[in-house]
Amino acid sequence: MSGFSAARLRAEYPILNIETAPGVALHYLDNGATGQMPRAVLDAVIAHETTARANVKRSVHTLAERATNAYDAARDTVAAYLNVPAREVVFTSGCTAAINLVARSHGDLLAPGDAIAVSELEHHANLVPWQMLAARRGLDLVRLPMTAEGRLDLAALPRLIDQRVKLVAVTHASNVTGAITPVAEVAAIARDAGALLLVDGAQMAPHGPVDLPALGCDFYVLSGHKLGAPNGVGALWGRYPLLDAMAPLMGGGEMIRTVKFEASTYARPPQRFEAGTPPIMPAVGLGAACRFLSAIDHDGAMAHQMALTGRLIEGLMRIAGNRLRLIGPESLDDRLPLVSFVIEGTHPHDLCQILDRRGVALRGGHHCAQVLHEVFGVAGSARASLAPFNDEGDIEACLAGIGDAMKVLLS
Repeated sequence: MSGFSAARLRAEYPILNIETAPGVALHYLDNGATGQMPRAVLDAVIAHETTARANVKRSVHTLAERATNAYDAARDTVAAYLNVPAREVVFTSGCTAAINLVARSHGDLLAPGDAIAVSELEHHANLVPWQMLAARRGLDLVRLPMTAEGRLDLAALPRLIDQRVKLVAVTHASNVTGAITPVAEVAAIARDAGALLLVDGAQMAPHGPVDLPALGCDFYVLSGHKLGAPNGVGALWGRYPLLDAMAPLMGGGEMIRTVKFEASTYARPPQRFEAGTPPIMPAVGLGAACRFLSAIDHDGAMAHQMALTGRLIEGLMRIAGNRLRLIGPESLDDRLPLVSFVIEGTHPHDLCQILDRRGVALRGGHHCAQVLHEVFGVAGSARASLAPFNDEGDIEACLAGIGDAMKVLLS
């Protein structure tokens, strides 16, 4: 897509034409939780299921060969999206499975007394597996603080990431504050201490191709459903020597080299980590999503989204006044088009339910980031998260709904 047009992009998403109730149009502002599927992904999934539905790498008939070729092509496409070799891309069910895979398979290489450093900004998927690993292996868990506006506190990292720390886990962009982590700077600090760096790309990857070599990290994870692919697929990228040193998380078919009754030997990565029937159709959909997103004018798309984000923040301040508390930066610099907020005297769930009656889809709660909300001193927040297809009508509907909700909830 040369140039950027939100109207043209909206036409690629059939679900945006539905009504949530008779006469109530959908204004979807929950993209940080799940992205909607463009027609290109829907078409790819239907075509696969109607012309190539079979298992992969197990048969020589036509459908099986088509399925295998499609699955391999999807891996190549995801690898190109991340600018890495295909053999370093492992298909998983999503970010949670990918992080747990690293926590178990790489984590078993760590020794009691080693430490893992995790930031306060993390989604539970990038905290709980490390807590479990620390308890299992006798490791220390180091807390990396954030600033008052919800950004990773870079100044504190050299002091906290010392020689004991063997792995650092941070988000590429917070699913609550929207703040983008300067990953390359964190990678340099980790490297100086001899630590590896895992990055949770759940929020960043949907906003366009990611150049992993430029980031300097060692592991990276993404979830397909946030990119507009089917549920149940994601990817783990890891440097090949690291993957090759890791034991498989699960045993079964297709992850083996040889099997004897007494013992087995394992395939090389990535097959080593893809036991059993993999997510074939979802992977095909993820490949289609990556192709679709790669064709968007991302500079134009981001400029459009940040203009809408500024309009949303400005409108919230006007409507809620001193009752408003933004959970994250007010600045539009180095952040995603995602706004979390609390309005004094209202509960996020009540606010979101009233907005839903107007067809506005927001998310309310702690967004699987209880530690972050605890640091901010709140139990939860309402969150609007934008995609390139959102437009002024979505923002105006959201602001009008919030104004009406405040009249109801504060009366």
